[in-house]
Amino acid sequence: MSDTILKPLEIPVLGMTCASCVGRVEKAIAAVPGVAKASVNLAAERAHVEFGAGGDTGAVVEAIRKAGYEPLAREVDLKIGGMTCASCVSRVERALKAVPGVLTASVNLATERAHISALAGAAELPALIAAVEKAGYEAQTVGEATPDLADREAQARQAEITSLKRAAMVAAAGTLPLFLIEMGRHFIPGVHHWLAMNIGEQPWRLASFVLAAVVLFGPGLRFFRKGVPNLIRRTPDMNSLVVLGTSAAFAYSTLATFAPQLLPAGADHVYYEAAAVIVTLILLGRLFEAQAKGRTSEAIKRLMTLQAKTARVVRDGEEREIPIAEVVAGDVVAVRPGERIAVDGEVVEGASFVDESMITGEPIPVEKTTGAAVVGGTVNKTGAFRFRATKVGSETMLAQIVRMVETAQGAKLPIQALVDKVTGWFVPAVIAAALLTFAAWWLLGPSPALAFALVNAVAVLIIACPCAMGLATPTSIMVGTGKAAELGVLFRRGEALQGLRDVKVVAFDKTGTLTLGRPALTDLQTAEGFEEAEVLGLVAAVETRSEHPIAEAIVEAAKTRGVAIASPEAFEAVPGFGAQALVGGRRVQVGADRYMRQLGLDVAVFQETAARLGAEAKSPLYAAVDGKLAAIIAVADPIKPTTQEALGALHAMGLKVVMITGDNAATARAVAASLGLDEVVAEVLPDGKVEAVRALRERYGAIAFVGDGVNDAPALASADIGIAMGAGTDVAIESADIVLMRSDLRAVATAMALSRAVLNNIRQNLIWAFGYNVVLIPVAAGLLYPAFGILLSPMFAAGAMALSSVSVLTNALRLKAFRPPVATRH
Repeated sequence: MSDTILKPLEIPVLGMTCASCVGRVEKAIAAVPGVAKASVNLAAERAHVEFGAGGDTGAVVEAIRKAGYEPLAREVDLKIGGMTCASCVSRVERALKAVPGVLTASVNLATERAHISALAGAAELPALIAAVEKAGYEAQTVGEATPDLADREAQARQAEITSLKRAAMVAAAGTLPLFLIEMGRHFIPGVHHWLAMNIGEQPWRLASFVLAAVVLFGPGLRFFRKGVPNLIRRTPDMNSLVVLGTSAAFAYSTLATFAPQLLPAGADHVYYEAAAVIVTLILLGRLFEAQAKGRTSEAIKRLMTLQAKTARVVRDGEEREIPIAEVVAGDVVAVRPGERIAVDGEVVEGASFVDESMITGEPIPVEKTTGAAVVGGTVNKTGAFRFRATKVGSETMLAQIVRMVETAQGAKLPIQALVDKVTGWFVPAVIAAALLTFAAWWLLGPSPALAFALVNAVAVLIIACPCAMGLATPTSIMVGTGKAAELGVLFRRGEALQGLRDVKVVAFDKTGTLTLGRPALTDLQTAEGFEEAEVLGLVAAVETRSEHPIAEAIVEAAKTRGVAIASPEAFEAVPGFGAQALVGGRRVQVGADRYMRQLGLDVAVFQETAARLGAEAKSPLYAAVDGKLAAIIAVADPIKPTTQEALGALHAMGLKVVMITGDNAATARAVAASLGLDEVVAEVLPDGKVEAVRALRERYGAIAFVGDGVNDAPALASADIGIAMGAGTDVAIESADIVLMRSDLRAVATAMALSRAVLNNIRQNLIWAFGYNVVLIPVAAGLLYPAFGILLSPMFAAGAMALSSVSVLTNALRLKAFRPPVATRH
């Protein structure tokens, strides 16, 4: 067996219906040699598999199938060039089978075709083509059954919904006459007499037998196909409970119909309508459940629709349109006005404005010229340009975002561990409770004891609902993380959802996090006789010759305000003091207060302004024009416009807000005072930030750290929850648990509030799912009968069971209405 460690796989698994299914699939996968970890999500219908040495995807797929479930796969055909003999065939087959996610690969020398069966979501076309080319051959696509994973999963879910609709309609058609006549016999005077006179008791029982058999072994056969094998394996699931309950009711009724003499006197009742109604109601419940499950994953669907389907690639000097999967790094891609950009790349020719709101949330299109980076999924607005593809397939930013959301949606929170333990023994416990109920009623119940025993045991089997337990946590996670993605918050680890709720203190880096991260002109106050625009234009003209960041900030401010900038003459830098030049015949001098004093100018007129700027940790500059003091100027790294609002929202949630920075203490204290921070840790190196995080954790409890730079990576990794700004470095993002897609700190408050909302939603779901069973199983067993004469009909039990799952899903879908505590204004 190979010692190669395969990449983790996300395997769509069809056919799971309850929490016990999840446990069964997890155990089956975990038992495969070479599997390091397996985690299955019922709501997402996915298995996340991590491999150790010697892992084998084929063995995992076989294990899932043997457990009674179906992993979603796809078929791909490749045209292979360069093969000459049988050894070429085996070489290509070996290369393809070595690609993670490939189940089978068959190569035909005569047709020069390779037919590959691969797991959905794995073994992408670029990886398959690269494997063939590495083996020394050529490969190109012939076709794929469906265009992408999202389509395949949508088709599979739609097929399931269609199948359930058809089954529910057939079941309802067979059940309705049974239900109406049996209910009429019990509750409408005269119906019983009419039935006896016109049809007869025995003919009606025979008709009921046929109708119930059609429902049970037609639409209801799906329960037997799953439930019976699981009973034989001694791993019963929800299907097994339905099989036991309906089979018991049907078998007893059949005996009462064809051999009543074998039953005690007065016990020859029939329960055909109960068996049929149970099947119909559970099918309806599963139909509603499947439809609701589809809505929980809408976030992924919306993200996938942003992916272009084709790209116009320049090859051999001409443009040709090809499927997106065939674009390779290095291709030059042409983009016309209004088109969606296919993959990530760098502009090599032309210019345009691109709408990047799907990535940054900013609605204003961004100008793209030669050398600018473009992101796949964004929309070109006006011009036409060409760009060189740098990242394709799973490496594009959009693919990474989708992967982050899928990973978070498939995660298991620590709270789920308790649910898994309970559901592990839940179904066997329900069967045991049903047997105990049957025995108690048969031995101690009133006459006809056997009939009472059967009805109440069936009610216990049917009322139990591990489906609701299994869906309680994953549905909330799916909807919550999907909503977070819409709001620009990506959870790289789903576990961070629960961890964020426990955070007591949020620590921020300063530069680029609380502030814009680049110098900007913050203050310009003119002396008497000078206009602001006039002075700004003159100073900016001088600073065009300087490469200092402060100079760049002044020039940028002039451009932004539409101030004309003339070309300076006789520029001269005065080291340690400032600079001077002639601008339009006027002598302009810019520098510190000591430069002004050297020129014989008194800066006392700006004394109060200079004091204020110093208190705000800003260093003032002065400008003189034609020998007269003209203005005081301050350039600083300004606080982001939304920072104050974001910190206020965090304080309102009862959180401590701290700044950890490498800046000098005076600057840090000035920023902290202006923002109302609870604490400041200044003048720390990257290692010092880790120590600061540890010290804050000891004092306050769980800590979240928010940063964007390489120097923030250690602190992001050491905090309980690391939150990286999406505009930050790759290193920072890789070290974080949560990524904010835009540099707006209001998203931190959004993440905090959403975490609390999701955990509250999960708690509600679990209280409902467990509470439902704790209350209703004893009622179904007949606990209220001795005191109140109340029994729960198996039909009502089936309706309540279906309602339980749908209620949990509906409650989770309420998270779609979540509103951030501080609205982001565009």
